[in-house]
Amino acid sequence: MTAQPTIRWTEAGHTSTAGWRSEAGVPAHQRVVIADEQMAADEAYHLACEGTALLWRGDFQNAKQMLLAMGRRVDEKTRRALKNKTAAKKSPPAKPSKKPAPVITPTDAFHKHRLAQSQRARILGMLLIPLSDDYKVPLRRAPDLQLACEEAYGKPVTGGITRDWVVSLRELLGLIGAHEWRKKGVEVAALTGDGRVHPHYGVFAPVRSEYVNLVAEATFADGKTPAIAFDIGTGTGVLAAILAQRGVARVVATDLDERAIFCANENMRRLKLAPVVQVLQTNLFPEGRAPLVVCNPPWIPARPSAPIENAIYDHDSAMLQGFLNGLAAHLTPGGEGWLILSDIAEHLGLRSRAQLLEWIAAGGLTVVEQRDVRPTHPRVSDADDPLHAARAAEVTSLWRLAAKQVTQ
Repeated sequence: MTAQPTIRWTEAGHTSTAGWRSEAGVPAHQRVVIADEQMAADEAYHLACEGTALLWRGDFQNAKQMLLAMGRRVDEKTRRALKNKTAAKKSPPAKPSKKPAPVITPTDAFHKHRLAQSQRARILGMLLIPLSDDYKVPLRRAPDLQLACEEAYGKPVTGGITRDWVVSLRELLGLIGAHEWRKKGVEVAALTGDGRVHPHYGVFAPVRSEYVNLVAEATFADGKTPAIAFDIGTGTGVLAAILAQRGVARVVATDLDERAIFCANENMRRLKLAPVVQVLQTNLFPEGRAPLVVCNPPWIPARPSAPIENAIYDHDSAMLQGFLNGLAAHLTPGGEGWLILSDIAEHLGLRSRAQLLEWIAAGGLTVVEQRDVRPTHPRVSDADDPLHAARAAEVTSLWRLAAKQVTQ
């Protein structure tokens, strides 16, 4: 049994300890100092940059203001670095140089963006908040976080050994945001009835409508509604719900993540689709075959830095390749696989179209049709986004795939 990580600090001349919680897998901090409103934002920022965590003892709302102030300093440093780099490119060299100016590729821009995101998360994650064993924050003006914490951490321990905790304020605010998403839900225009999907903490919210609409509008093979369909990597269950509402008599939705399984099941109950949609915890395919197998894998082949990023980043394209390699064996004769995939990885130089087509062919598959749509999310038109060029060129596609016919 793995020992619970512990965080230690000195306060009023005494050494104190508490359990350390981090859903992102951040190790317990080794250097911790006490902070409150008496500490200037500049000092807090510099301590965090140096790797010293700040355990807040002041007002909770003031802790949020401190986090915002630290965030402004991180962003200002990033802007200055970018401005200096741009100015250096525009300034004529003091003397002719034989070396050509380095070319920043889309792949370079992506990795620098990811590094900047990681550094920002690390610095802002240094502001810590105490949390009691029953999920109360012992600070002035702290909100009631019990339900949000229970949704992320589970029910508090009752009886036996209990202990207090320390958590990152940034993560705690993420729990609050996830709780609000779960409570209010995300409106999905393609769904009838309630029309909302309620994402849980750690389960990616279906905020991009174009991929949902592709599944809602695609024509079934031979124009016939299949009796059964598989939804691989279901997440919130939104695509399984779309298929069920389109008349598929039985949908088997799979996911490996426990939170996704619980989330999808709850959404099926809300949408009154539980009798039609069966949710299974398994890696990729369930047993058997189906005339329709749908998969919307993570679109970017990079290593996730936190569990929530598993819905965005597919390290080494493992899920994509796993789906393509196993699809033919899980299709009934004449069946189709629908792969919903953005081509942003191609624009970032992380995967080529030729590579994707090679994997499709290697899986014993052929392309029946490719239906494309342009994304409409706000970042497409945000010229200040570091990845704007790739996002502006992005296309999301539904690839209709069939098993190659074996000739005798």
